[in-house]
Amino acid sequence: MLIKIPRRASKLCRSFALLTTSIISLFILFDFWQARNLIAAPNSRSVHPPPVCPKSPLLDDVLVVIRTGATEVLVKLPIHFRTVLTCVPDFVIYSDLEEDVEGHHIIDVLDQINDKYRSTAPEFWLYNKLRATGRKSLNYQTSFGSGPAGALDNPGWKLDKWKFLPMLNRSLQHRPNAKWFVFIEPDTYLIWQNVLEYLERFDSSKPHYIGTGMYIGDVLFAHGGSGFIISNPAMKTVLDYWKEHQDWFDQYTAKEWAGDMVLGRAMKEAGISLSSASPHLQGNSLTGMDWTVNKLNKPTWCYAPLTFHHMTKPDFQIMWQFEEAWVRHKERTATLRFRDVFKNIVQPQLQSERRKWDNTPTGTEYSDEAFAKLSEEDRKALSETERKAQVSFDYCRAVCENKPSCIQFSYAPRKCIISNELRVGHAVESQCLEYSHVAGNCIKTEDETQDVAPNKELSVKSGWVMTRVLQSVEQMDQAYGPTYIQTNGREAFAIEGDIVKY
Repeated sequence: MLIKIPRRASKLCRSFALLTTSIISLFILFDFWQARNLIAAPNSRSVHPPPVCPKSPLLDDVLVVIRTGATEVLVKLPIHFRTVLTCVPDFVIYSDLEEDVEGHHIIDVLDQINDKYRSTAPEFWLYNKLRATGRKSLNYQTSFGSGPAGALDNPGWKLDKWKFLPMLNRSLQHRPNAKWFVFIEPDTYLIWQNVLEYLERFDSSKPHYIGTGMYIGDVLFAHGGSGFIISNPAMKTVLDYWKEHQDWFDQYTAKEWAGDMVLGRAMKEAGISLSSASPHLQGNSLTGMDWTVNKLNKPTWCYAPLTFHHMTKPDFQIMWQFEEAWVRHKERTATLRFRDVFKNIVQPQLQSERRKWDNTPTGTEYSDEAFAKLSEEDRKALSETERKAQVSFDYCRAVCENKPSCIQFSYAPRKCIISNELRVGHAVESQCLEYSHVAGNCIKTEDETQDVAPNKELSVKSGWVMTRVLQSVEQMDQAYGPTYIQTNGREAFAIEGDIVKY
């Protein structure tokens, strides 16, 4: 997506800033390359150096809380122990099954739920089986199938709504004097250095409930997957209210479906407002977000990320390697921003043609099914190239190139989709493995008797119009670079943000 550039600074200032950034980036890229090569060479006798962790006066005042479940913990949690949590002094993990994972104790946070609901609420059948027989209660159908929009058929996902308020209660008991409590999920990547720097801007003696705002009905709440942050006074206030009205909240939780919404309702009733942390706390992953987005004059490009959601194990590894290199060379002289992540991790993955890859375009679809829905007038308005867009990858590319604002496209047999938004997407196989039966996002083989990675003939291919990618990056750098930040008073962090409905 191409954007309009505001008045430019002098060429001299811009050139100097670009040169300085480039030199520092070269050091980071070299260190990043070395770290990746160490992991890629398992037979090497080289040992990866210990992590370079950020320093902060808040380091010992923050408790990181991971909320998970038995159906996902063995797949998603271990990567945390080898990446982000190596720099977090204190963390606790709550689940629906008490167990140990790689030497770390996982606490059952549902053991104090009212017996009435544990015996009557249908989602507790899994929990009761887990308590009775442990992991052997699980099978394929209950272990997998949680896509970006949740998984209404996954009993572990349904059970999750009961964890939120008890999780807050146990967290405060665990660290009654902690100033801040940071709550994430096992597929949420936490950029620890930025979280610490962000929280230094708040007064921890006041009640704060910080997150990416979402609505269900008229209830505003912080989206759980993006992560949310609560100060000690806010924890005490909302838990006092919850304990006084626990029966009501049990009834409310039983009839609703989202635990983060239940927490939002409790915060509202306790008189605590949500401070939006968008775009810092991300509901998207590195692969799913639109890197050109600019909502309410808040260009993501120039802000600092605190989290990414729906992150896979490879996403964690590559982000951690880059973050370590950044901390080692920047040493808090510069805040890690979205643009730095894009240029160092995302942009190198973009190509004019990438096989077995879905870059998840969100724009116009050209397919037999889509054509059938068009009116006769709309079909006549299509160009000759558009009528052939679903025939081949090359025709699909031509359609995108003929649209001035199109920047990427994907092609599957008889389907072409183009988009003005800039995303990297994911390997086709990884999506099939991650979301399995419930989300149904796999392209099937002709047999269609099982979910498998698509074969070569049926695979998705994606492409980017690389000249437009480079042009878009250059324009965002000019529009939202150091000069824009200085003249517009834009720091890397913002407290107020836009609230998004879903």
